[in-house]
Amino acid sequence: MGIDFGGTTIKGALVDTGTGQLASDWVHVDTPRPSSPDLVVEAIGHVVSRVATSTAAIGVAVPGIVRRGVLCSAANIDRGWIGVDVATLLRRELDRPVDVLNDADAAGLAEVRFGAARAGVAGDSASGLVLVTTLGTGIGSALISGGTVVPNSELGHLEVDGRIAEAWAATSVREREDLSYPEWAARLTRYFQHLERLFSPDLFVVGGAVSQSWDLFGHLIDIATPTVPAVLGNRAGIVGAALAAATQPVGRQR
Repeated sequence: MGIDFGGTTIKGALVDTGTGQLASDWVHVDTPRPSSPDLVVEAIGHVVSRVATSTAAIGVAVPGIVRRGVLCSAANIDRGWIGVDVATLLRRELDRPVDVLNDADAAGLAEVRFGAARAGVAGDSASGLVLVTTLGTGIGSALISGGTVVPNSELGHLEVDGRIAEAWAATSVREREDLSYPEWAARLTRYFQHLERLFSPDLFVVGGAVSQSWDLFGHLIDIATPTVPAVLGNRAGIVGAALAAATQPVGRQR
């Protein structure tokens, strides 16, 4: 099972990790306010109870830096999460194996396995350095080298033109400031130009729910690097979290 804990919603489903398809209905609830550990754990338990029909392992994608199951940052959620051993907390509450990873890394993992960053889908570009960005409440990022996700890149926190990127160019900012798509695309152009200078990637993959509206703004992002929308869209975090739970990559512990 995959759970995607975001700043706005918590959603989850059973996943066929052989195909990347959801194997149950998608259940979602609003992220509690405040998004404190006790309230979020209760909400995650509610999602699990409405989805899971077995004791399958659960992967949880969380919005922050994760080191060995411990959350080390909390940009868009309650700061009470910092220092919490999320994996141990959820294992105790859910009574089953739990693996925890950064939410954008989960999306990147899903896109590498089944989506736009999969080798062959975007030609030779996908075999080099790929940057997956998730545009939502903030801006998440997954840095992928040769098909391997390098964890915790958190490139939405880079400073661009004197501003923190996600505080200026996230989807939530476009909605809050009522930006037109051309106005928003101009900000995204500056952000992606900065990433180009720093990393010289072979491919950008743009994810998050807004990827479903790619035709409205994608062509307005004026950069040299090939840029494509994510294939899995807003379900990428769920799929990637389930993959993490199923494969248990080296370096993390349940």
